Amino acid sequence: MRNILLLVFLFTGFLQLSGKPNILVIMSDDMGYSDLGCFGGEIRTPNLDSLANGGVRFTNFYSENMCWVSRASMLTGVYHRTSLKNGTLHPHCISLPEVLKQNGYATGMMGKWHLAGKFTQNNGRDAVYPDQRGFDYFYGILGGASSFFSPEGLKRNRTSIDHEFMDDEDYYFTNAIGKEAISFLQKSPTDQPFFLYLPFTAAHWPLHAPEDEINNYKGKFSAGWDELRKKRLKRMKALGVINQSVKLSPRHPNIPAWKDEKHKAWQERRMEVYAAQVSIMDRVIGEVIDHLRESGQLENTLVFFTIDNGGCHVEYPPNRKGDYLPEKTRDGRSMKPGNLTHIMPGPEITYQSYGYGWANLSNTPYRFFKQYDHEGGIHTPMIAHWPKKIKTKGSTNQTLSHLVDLVPTIIEATGITPPETSAGKKRIAWDGRSILPALFGKKQADPAVLFFHHARGKAIRTGNWKLVFNKDQKKRAKWELYDLSVDPNELNDLAERNPQKANELAKLWQKRDQNQVDRNRL
Repeated sequence: MRNILLLVFLFTGFLQLSGKPNILVIMSDDMGYSDLGCFGGEIRTPNLDSLANGGVRFTNFYSENMCWVSRASMLTGVYHRTSLKNGTLHPHCISLPEVLKQNGYATGMMGKWHLAGKFTQNNGRDAVYPDQRGFDYFYGILGGASSFFSPEGLKRNRTSIDHEFMDDEDYYFTNAIGKEAISFLQKSPTDQPFFLYLPFTAAHWPLHAPEDEINNYKGKFSAGWDELRKKRLKRMKALGVINQSVKLSPRHPNIPAWKDEKHKAWQERRMEVYAAQVSIMDRVIGEVIDHLRESGQLENTLVFFTIDNGGCHVEYPPNRKGDYLPEKTRDGRSMKPGNLTHIMPGPEITYQSYGYGWANLSNTPYRFFKQYDHEGGIHTPMIAHWPKKIKTKGSTNQTLSHLVDLVPTIIEATGITPPETSAGKKRIAWDGRSILPALFGKKQADPAVLFFHHARGKAIRTGNWKLVFNKDQKKRAKWELYDLSVDPNELNDLAERNPQKANELAKLWQKRDQNQVDRNRL
């Protein structure tokens, strides 16, 4: 019997090695550039650190500045100004799962879709489900956030399955994502390549985690955000994920010095729960990777891990409402939402966020947060892992890149010729380009332009020049110009000293923005 099992293992491995690569794309939610251990954080992420040590860390990688726009860009290779239409993917943008499915891949998604359009209207009949854009199997939520203990609108494919968490007192969404992912892999034919997409809700609010997981971080953040930011920056330099010359940006003006913080115990607890959420996600990722290793599939699986935007500063008010917030817990208790300092976050009955201070830590050393196009909102880590192909294991790579690059990269890695049409019309061309050469350690030129426009920000980057706009400033708002080669924290605005460059980039941004709008109308 043991010999038979060995032959099956070897045969499975042979099939995977001789055919197209498997694809695993993992996206975390609302985390900063420096949270992972392999990017300088004190949060324990051994499994992601292991992927980084066996692969490549991209240190000059960009997302969009909010959740669903990043997902649209990542799944289409097209900036969200074009690839999003009516809250879902533009019909003439071919999606990654559609291309892979058409070429023999089993396609599965577990987690947060957030591209369902107006799914709360008309009793949900207008919702756009993942199976309409190429996924064979879906487990998760259609919206952008929910309770980790009782996720609102939980679906398996198109079937509501709220009863699953109602009947399981130990239910936790992140753990369930991992179990469903492994089940999908077990059921997929061993001679068929797979595309597995895991968009976790961790570490997006609400701050929810089991008590024993939170206790693992007791006292870990007692030094406070000021001291921890300094320590992170030092580790980041030692790891080579940031230049040695970088200095720490000033504390955000909405954040008091830690010594002046009036609710230290509550503040520590917020970060403890956040860290627990990340560590649980890391463990689940490790379980999926272990399954691939034990089944002989990991060697020929191309893995990407990244984050949808920077750390989220939003302070959760007690009067906020939404379809994502249940009125009662599973056992009938009324919810107590809001960042209330007399209630410790973590249990199902709470609905809190970790706020300005800890988001500032997450985004070390950068300024600003999610919703902004300054570096703190869009500069995110990316890990690529492919044992069969990546030889520069444990390396860092400074190639300028963006979420829109992942689709072209994956398509090139699979050797697939993409279709010319989508929904019966010529497909909208990718904004991204393949960074496969960079994965393999080859020198690759930077893209001509990176473009951003959403929420509170807009920006354009070409070479080391970046023009960025903060809409919060209203009457005082203006374009800011930075040379990121010497000022990655965007502290020295050069717009008035170099108006020619600022005007040149402003015109380029306007042209790109209009082009995105025009393509969206196709």
